[in-house]
Amino acid sequence: MPKRKKLTLRKFDDMNNTIIIHTENKEQEKALKAFAKALKMKFEVAKEKPYDPEFVARIQESREQYKKGEFISVEKKDIKSFLGLE
Repeated sequence: MPKRKKLTLRKFDDMNNTIIIHTENKEQEKALKAFAKALKMKFEVAKEKPYDPEFVARIQESREQYKKGEFISVEKKDIKSFLGLE
């Protein structure tokens, strides 16, 4: 699945609204930029950074451990004791 970019359009006058549009390809991004420029609207393109692959691997490993039953359940009343805070 291609990574989506978030294009935030902002117009600064007596109406200070923000519109967030998620483009699916470069063609859409280019067209929206041209539209905003034609209307003399200020805009910014936010480039989302992907998650760190090591972090993603750790989350996936944790999910697998949970599926295998490799986890500990702690009652709310026992959390402080479990964490060594009592």
